Amino acid sequence: MKSTVYFTKEITPDSLIAIYEALGVQLKGKVAVKISTGEPGGHNFLNPNLIKDLVSKLNGTIVECCTAYGGKRDDPKEHWKTVRDHGFAAIAPCDIMDEEGDMRIPINGGKHLDGYNVVGAHLANYDSMLMLSHFKGHVMGGFGGALKNMSIGVASQAGKARLHSVGVTDNAAECWNHTKNQDGFLECMAEACKSVIDYMGSENIVYINVANRLSIDCDCDSNPHEPEMADIGIFASLDPVALDQCCYDQIMNSADPGKASLVERMESRHAIHTVEWAAEIGIGNREYEIVELK
Repeated sequence: MKSTVYFTKEITPDSLIAIYEALGVQLKGKVAVKISTGEPGGHNFLNPNLIKDLVSKLNGTIVECCTAYGGKRDDPKEHWKTVRDHGFAAIAPCDIMDEEGDMRIPINGGKHLDGYNVVGAHLANYDSMLMLSHFKGHVMGGFGGALKNMSIGVASQAGKARLHSVGVTDNAAECWNHTKNQDGFLECMAEACKSVIDYMGSENIVYINVANRLSIDCDCDSNPHEPEMADIGIFASLDPVALDQCCYDQIMNSADPGKASLVERMESRHAIHTVEWAAEIGIGNREYEIVELK
């Protein structure tokens, strides 16, 4: 059976709530809202004014982890400054999940990471999660959406190093010497996603991708390239594989001539392989149907 992906062209606080409600799931207990807080200097991260009403409706806590690259978010003190400067602390409680360390969660059926993923220790404090992702390009993954947000995004700094180095090291300073196995990296992201889903329970995670500010560069870039194609809208699903596949297809099949650089970015990094491998290991379905909100 095809998975359902909901879509609205409107990118507003009200449409974000509407598309969440269309999923028909009520997130329970303490709710984590996983976003990218964005690297200082960049400006493509999700606008706090766009997301604040939905986060408030869920009584959610905005969560993030520190980065593995050298920047303003690789240490909790500077990362907290970013959280405040980018306006997220003003709209909701926030949590840097690896501020007090990390923890291992099992990967069932993976082939790269010795059977475990390393995530922020505070993940244990949450009962459910909204994976609220800005869909855009990425210099290493090709694109970033739900699967990247759930893998690299939930991984602690050490966990990010393991993913980027395909299990060679958990040392953030060393991992960048081991980045030649591109497909292995993409497969590691998919396997990390499976670990998070198994840990939280698939019924306790929902996924929303906001396809705006469609730069070829991620929110982790301090000087991202300006978008060359127009905003598309908001997509949501209970299936992260279908969701990312749908967003990828929307760009690939777009009539917007500005898509060229983003298409090149995705194709040159074999970006769709993350989706392929996620489907292969049973996370979700690449076949989908779109239901547009009226």
